[in-house]
Amino acid sequence: MIEEKVREYLEDKLDIPVRMEEEPGLPEEYVLIEKTGSGEENYIASATLAIQSYSGSLYGAASLNERVKEAMEKIVEMDDISKCQLNSDYNYTDTTRKKYRYQAVYDMVHF
Repeated sequence: MIEEKVREYLEDKLDIPVRMEEEPGLPEEYVLIEKTGSGEENYIASATLAIQSYSGSLYGAASLNERVKEAMEKIVEMDDISKCQLNSDYNYTDTTRKKYRYQAVYDMVHF
């Protein structure tokens, strides 16, 4: 599962919790990964991942988002990921829960 590979990779590179869903007891700063789409062509899998960076301030969320982007630039060094392209990133503050977050969306090709 590509989400699990990316989760393990980012958790190692960022040294903060990276999860695929909210859980109780998470610290103020953490990352959530969500697969928003996938496909396959000629037996080569692709996926679109949304990576959400949470922090206690808007500046913190934006800074964490930049750290995520720096780490994701190097994820193609993994043997089973051949493409990782930033689609877009933006302020995605959760106004309902009053949590600051940024979201970076990636198009990936993996084996």
